[in-house]
Amino acid sequence: MKETSIKLSSTMEDYLEAIYFLKKENGVARVKEIAAVLQVKSPTVNSAIKFLSEKNLVSHERYGYVGLTPKGERVADQVQKKHDILFRFLTEFLMLDDGVAQKEACCIEHAISQKTYVRLTKFFEFLKQGFDGQKPMFLENFENYLKTGSNKKCQCSRKRGR
Repeated sequence: MKETSIKLSSTMEDYLEAIYFLKKENGVARVKEIAAVLQVKSPTVNSAIKFLSEKNLVSHERYGYVGLTPKGERVADQVQKKHDILFRFLTEFLMLDDGVAQKEACCIEHAISQKTYVRLTKFFEFLKQGFDGQKPMFLENFENYLKTGSNKKCQCSRKRGR
């Protein structure tokens, strides 16, 4: 039987992401810890856990640990990967500070399509192959522009007519 895609709200994706994070950090996730990460109260977490359990995304025994089902793990992993690539884009290209980038990536991760995520990932792979770990000149120029407001012409750009 083919597994159908479940459309989750951004809030429910945040719960899966929090559980995923806590399991990676601590080996386990508890309701109280999930509440602390998401800055909500335990009864709110319990309601979300109940909903996610009904969707076969989490497993939870009363007063026990909260776990991700294989299906929940896949969804949480995908949300985390979107977050990570967006965070990289916001910090490495737009040069936002980490705190702002974390908050913005968390908002955007729920809205971008799979196609946009794949394209952004390919863009990073392309740059990695082309620049061998060095910061591309256009990024250095952009960084200078952010600091000074002055736009230098990129020395590496092609001249027209060649």
